[in-house]
Amino acid sequence: MNYKERIPNYDKEPEVIVKGFEDKVWVGYSDIINEIKSKVDNNKYIITLDCYPGVRDEEVLNAFIEGLNPTLVIKSEDILYDGETMTKLIKRNLTDDRVFGIMYYGEVDDFVDEEKLLEAKKSLDKIEQGIVLVYGAFASKITKGDTLVYLDLARWEIQQRYRKKELGNYKVSNFDEDILKKYKRSFFIEWRIADRHKKTLYDSIDYLLDTNIYDNPKMISGDAFRQGLIETVSRPFRLVPYFDPGVWGGQWMKQVCDLDKSKENFAWSFDGVPEENSLYLKYGDVRIEVPAINAVLYKPKELLGQKVYSRFGAEFPIRFDFLDTIGGGNLSLQVHPVTQYIKENFGMQYTQDESYYILDAEEDACVYLGVKNGISKDGMINDLEQAQKPGFSFDADRYINKFPAKKHDHFLIPAGTIHCSGKNAMVLEISATPYIFTFKLWDWGRVGLDGIPRPIHLNHGKKVIQWDRTTEWVKDNLVNRIELIKDDSKVKEERTGLHELEFIETRRFWSKEEIKLNTNGVVNVLNLVEGDEAVVESTDNKFEPFIVHYAETFIIPAAVSEYTIKPTEKSKGEKIGVLKAYVRC
Repeated sequence: MNYKERIPNYDKEPEVIVKGFEDKVWVGYSDIINEIKSKVDNNKYIITLDCYPGVRDEEVLNAFIEGLNPTLVIKSEDILYDGETMTKLIKRNLTDDRVFGIMYYGEVDDFVDEEKLLEAKKSLDKIEQGIVLVYGAFASKITKGDTLVYLDLARWEIQQRYRKKELGNYKVSNFDEDILKKYKRSFFIEWRIADRHKKTLYDSIDYLLDTNIYDNPKMISGDAFRQGLIETVSRPFRLVPYFDPGVWGGQWMKQVCDLDKSKENFAWSFDGVPEENSLYLKYGDVRIEVPAINAVLYKPKELLGQKVYSRFGAEFPIRFDFLDTIGGGNLSLQVHPVTQYIKENFGMQYTQDESYYILDAEEDACVYLGVKNGISKDGMINDLEQAQKPGFSFDADRYINKFPAKKHDHFLIPAGTIHCSGKNAMVLEISATPYIFTFKLWDWGRVGLDGIPRPIHLNHGKKVIQWDRTTEWVKDNLVNRIELIKDDSKVKEERTGLHELEFIETRRFWSKEEIKLNTNGVVNVLNLVEGDEAVVESTDNKFEPFIVHYAETFIIPAAVSEYTIKPTEKSKGEKIGVLKAYVRC
């Protein structure tokens, strides 16, 4: 079926239904503050509002001060060093690069002024009666108070606020700074510190406040929040996808995922990245949005499985995303760092091995992969360096292999392999999660949507290119290494990758009937690559039937164990194709 003829059924707003807490939801500042006030007695009472960096402080603080009329307000920002001092302390991690920093493994304590913290605690002790409001990011470092409210915010929403210049980095007035630099500071430093801090609070949170929509706060009890995360890791679930345009963006997602037709293009989408995507938790008629990383941090063993957790800790190591060049242009020619390089230069413990699974393709679609036999290494690097100068170009076809790409092909891309998708391909990218570490070598002479040349990292890239991945090696090792596992009268199972140098295994299943699967104690990430819709069911009634649609990515927690996938009654008789990824353990 041509994608233009497909009737969209892709669910852009998947929800996890959480039952039994319908009366533990409050919407709007009036109801929220009344609920919190109901806990206050006639003596001294401390309410702590701890925030993820990026919360709209002025809106929230004004509402709570007006509603609570506190005797004392203490702001957590006052116990932390000023922005200039903090910037000096993280200078090494921040780096001068526009895109890349060095991962920060410290704590918020590294930025606390101990004298000011002591002053804040003394001021608390002096109050004998009335409400004390402790507010701000990391506020519980001062005290968790009598009631602890955590104000959460999705990373994608933070990025939108950066783009609109409504938000700067924490304690820094850099509203107008390059979006890539603001994102870098968050990715490498601020979000790392904030997540480590939040991880210590999960069991102490009395209320969770969703602050993703301006002037529309929604709150749930701490028990409702925790149960929502427990429900999530106990059954199949999907993350809330987001979509973004790009200079090479295409038209496929616009049709298949039913996106805004007035937009020029959509280039990429994150559909299965817990560190970046959100969860919608539904309590009765109210939807609460929380960062999906909460589920990973709160219940890592149940979600990931003991073997994956032992290897990676509370990190979700598999990423599924979309790259759409149908009706668009080539991706940038790029390479990802090998493990030793990413550890030495960026403080990461594993690297971005990946693959391109072709969901759809036009007749002229292609993938650039590996270097050609007999090319001159020095000549290629020299030509790439020249291409960074005005008036010069890089002849990719002279140096890089170019393979035709058709629907359901699978190209494997271990780190160090030069690659990019050409135009007119719809790629389901399956990779390890350090997704920011793309060294662009050549971007076809383009500028970004902001009119600024997109960053090229040839100095990094030329140090990690694996020059022995030449034409024959790539053909033998990386292009459609499909191995038949079994083919009975009902189910066909194939191993499609990844390469032995990569830790992710992918299996593809075809069937018109029921496919029986097992997590075998490790998290499974899947996508319905063929068929309109399918149903995922438990073999022992652990969860209710779960419907998935074409091109949707979904996650099966390790704790689920046995499950089945089959066409729904609506699509009975139709052959479905399911691609499953998991960590080899």
